[in-house]
This record gives sequence, C-alpha cells and structure tokens, in this order.
Amino acid sequence: MLRLQDLLLARGGQTILRVKEFRLAEGERLAVIGPNGAGKSTLLKVLALLERPTTGAVFFRGVKVTAKNALAFRRRMAVVFQEPLLLNTTVFNNVAQGLKFRGIDGAELQRRVDYWLERLSITGLRSRTPLHLSGGEAQRVNLARAFVLEPEIIFLDEPFSALDFPTRFNLLEELGELLVKTGTAAVFVTHDFTEIPFLTDNVAVMDRGEVVCRGKLWEVKESGTSIPAVRHLLRPLNMSRRLDNYL
Repeated sequence: MLRLQDLLLARGGQTILRVKEFRLAEGERLAVIGPNGAGKSTLLKVLALLERPTTGAVFFRGVKVTAKNALAFRRRMAVVFQEPLLLNTTVFNNVAQGLKFRGIDGAELQRRVDYWLERLSITGLRSRTPLHLSGGEAQRVNLARAFVLEPEIIFLDEPFSALDFPTRFNLLEELGELLVKTGTAAVFVTHDFTEIPFLTDNVAVMDRGEVVCRGKLWEVKESGTSIPAVRHLLRPLNMSRRLDNYL
C-alpha cells in the first residue's frame, strides 16, 4: 500500500532519516516507537507526504509519488498531531473543514459530520469553540476531523501524550475500536510501549533516523537485551512493574 525505497532525508548537512526499505500493507496498523530525536515524526511526515525526502522514492499503491500527484494522494490520507490545532470556529465547522476542501458539501457533508460527532461522543459540543474544550474533547474533535475524510491511511503522531492518564487510555481504547471497525491502515507514533497493545501488535523501533527493529510486539520486547533503543524504552515499563509489589 505504501512503500519507501532507498530514502534519505538530510537537513543542514546532517542525516535525519535513512530508510533502505519500508512497507505498510493494506489495512495494517503499525506502531512506530523510539527515543526522543529518533526520527519517528520525520518518518511519519514523509509517509504522509508532508515532507519530501532528499533522495529516494515513496510509492503509494505501486505508483511513485511526484510533485504532480502528491496532493491527490495526500487527500486519501489523514494526519492527527499531538496538538489539535483547531480553527477558531465551532466544533462542527472544524470537523467539516477537510470535506469542504475536497469539494464535499450539502447533505453529504452534514451526514458525515453528524455521524463522526456521534461516534466520538461530541455531538453535544457541536456549537462550542476550541476555547471551551478540554484537552480530551479537543482531541476527539481532532480524531473526528480525520475520520470524517474516510482516509485510506491515518497517521497519528503521539496524539494523546499531553492528556491525563484516564483520558489517554479511554481515547486509545476507542481509537483501537475505530481502526478495527473501519479497516483503516494506520501509523501510530509513540514513545510509550503501554499504548501499543490498544491499537496493534505490529511495531517498528527507530533510533538515530533508522528502523532498527520491526516485528510483533512480543518479538520486539524479547529483543530488548540486544538492541540499545529497545532496552532504553523498556526500562520505564520494567520499573512500573516493580511498583506492582507496593500496590
């Protein structure tokens, strides 16, 4: 469905991303995890066609992405960032904005926005503006704004990391259910192993701009002793298990 080939991205003479080959299959949900500065968000932006590589190629459904077709392909995707970046208008209008950009209006726009407001339990917020939303509510609007586009792939860049623990895990549960029910392919960037099982068991580990490990979650966790980046990321999880003895 999506493939990177011999890709390199450099800024100011420094290599930020180096990927020999990367594939995302039809309907696959993949978690990308790594320490700060590993290149996770940069990889997501390249996959989402928001940033062009210095060299190498991106293929979408077997077609090479070029300057001429990138916008058309990008409109078949959706991105959810950590900061919702909502417009200063109503929740309804925020969710509807992407549809308007794609030339969808009238009854179809109304139907799709109403559907996703209900699916994400924010129908009662439809007339509110961003200033009157909590962090969790704002991210529900952000998710609705992405899913209403009916994307073939959705990219999520640590969307819940700024939220409190109960809100974060409620949203992760709901997001996991939505991805399964819609069959939407997804790339989910995180730095927290505990978030992954809510969405998938497919994991890619990044470190210093490269994918250093990829496989099922249990396989990646078992490799923790041999891969420094995995060992570093597993340390907080192992420490939290020690706290169980005191609870």
